[in-house]
Amino acid sequence: MTATKTAGSTDESTAEPFVHPALFYRGEEDYLDGTVPFIREGLKAGHPVAVAVPGPNLALLRDSLGEDAASVRFLDMTDAGRNPGRIIPRVLRAFADAHTQTHVRIIGEPIWAGRSSVEYPACVQHEALINPAFEGRDVTILCPYDAERLDKEVLTDAYATHPVIISGGSRRTSPSYAPGQVVARYNRPLPAAPAAAEPQQFGIDELPVVRRFAVARGAQLGLSGVQLDDLALAVAELTTNSVVHGGGSGSLRIWAEESQLVCEVRDRGQLNDPLAGRRPATRDQRGGRGLLLVHTVADLVRVHTDPDGTAIRFYLGR
Repeated sequence: MTATKTAGSTDESTAEPFVHPALFYRGEEDYLDGTVPFIREGLKAGHPVAVAVPGPNLALLRDSLGEDAASVRFLDMTDAGRNPGRIIPRVLRAFADAHTQTHVRIIGEPIWAGRSSVEYPACVQHEALINPAFEGRDVTILCPYDAERLDKEVLTDAYATHPVIISGGSRRTSPSYAPGQVVARYNRPLPAAPAAAEPQQFGIDELPVVRRFAVARGAQLGLSGVQLDDLALAVAELTTNSVVHGGGSGSLRIWAEESQLVCEVRDRGQLNDPLAGRRPATRDQRGGRGLLLVHTVADLVRVHTDPDGTAIRFYLGR
């Protein structure tokens, strides 16, 4: 199905409350044609508008919007969305939840040329999980994709994670929209840890010991200050979750990969909720914040879960 509307228009009169199109763009002019009208239509209607895109595109939009830029919330996605698992709670929901009485427009570009192969599975799962996270919400999230610089696999996955595709000035329903299948397909076993990263086994009695080990090992591998505090917090949360929800015990490994420290916690539990750790905590919530805190402090979080157990691997810059 195609239409003659401009690329930035959303046809909200006939859409569901939540609209999630992908914009395939080719070059700066195409990018602006697909995003600037979307922003200005929102501002004209009195809707809050946020833009979370990589730095160069952020600057491009600021300059193109002129005085209208002052009415837009801008975020550099290379910082705010460095960890894709942080985008829903800390970027998208944070903005939408602050404006619940009106329609909200957001431009979110979580996948850009230069994202690593280690990051990509978390990126595409994030795009798929936006759909259940915002189902029924009066929100439009437009996701630009650089069709000239991104791999064909990324564009193919965009068809599966977005119900509508905008390209070349027209929009059509995606013929392969299946976000749940994407979440399952990228729930892949994590690459093997280095042999030198020997597992530290723990149960409830060993929690203090394994946490001290993590901090000492992190310091040996170059962490200090806030980074070391973040490691201690994330390890405390994950090891506690293993004891409480993962069969009472688990194992921890820590190693270095280039400029990052990697920490992995494995246990016998199965993580059945793909949105775990991606929902903002409520004010009166008790418990259930552990994985959310890990997503908040980490540069990347990768998860694999199946009936045999769960592995959560997080990355911190060093």
